[in-house]
Amino acid sequence: MSRRDVNDIRRKLLDQGVALLMEQGYHGTGLTELVQAVGVPKGSFYNYFPSKEAFSAEVVAHYIEPFIQRLDAHLGQAGRSADAALRAYFDDLIAETERRDFKGGCLLGNLMGEIGETSDLCQTSLREAVRRYRDKLREGLARGQEEGRFRKDLDAKEMADVLVDSWQGALLRMKIERSVRPLVQFRDMLLDGYFRA
Repeated sequence: MSRRDVNDIRRKLLDQGVALLMEQGYHGTGLTELVQAVGVPKGSFYNYFPSKEAFSAEVVAHYIEPFIQRLDAHLGQAGRSADAALRAYFDDLIAETERRDFKGGCLLGNLMGEIGETSDLCQTSLREAVRRYRDKLREGLARGQEEGRFRKDLDAKEMADVLVDSWQGALLRMKIERSVRPLVQFRDMLLDGYFRA
């Protein structure tokens, strides 16, 4: 099997892992179901990943990458202020959540609650994913401060931490309320309220 084929199968397993872990959680996801969905023999799973735990840690990194790229694309649009870019990014996420009928939430938050304390490997992967995401948000907030859109008496990194933490909480409420109201409130209270210059 070529290196390209190996990478393609790994990517398919990771893609399917995101879907299954979002829907069923870590403990509810079995390797048999995973490999059947991708069409590879069960025994071959261990040619790609040493364990379910290691696989799940890689799924976390695989999951967060598109969010970072999407946020980066919003921030990189020419002529768009940082506050408008952040608002547009969260507007996209809110619309997507509504399209998914309020299901799933965030894989990071889901796994933090399920296995964040029991798996050192996954805890490390989750911490790194949150750090990378937070740092991209910090970049936008710092630029917004330079542009005079966001207050400067707060540290951009601490503001980014508040965004991450508040977003996770809003997603949990969204699940039980089956409404985007907590997400809209999050966006408006922070980006248009507390963080405003």
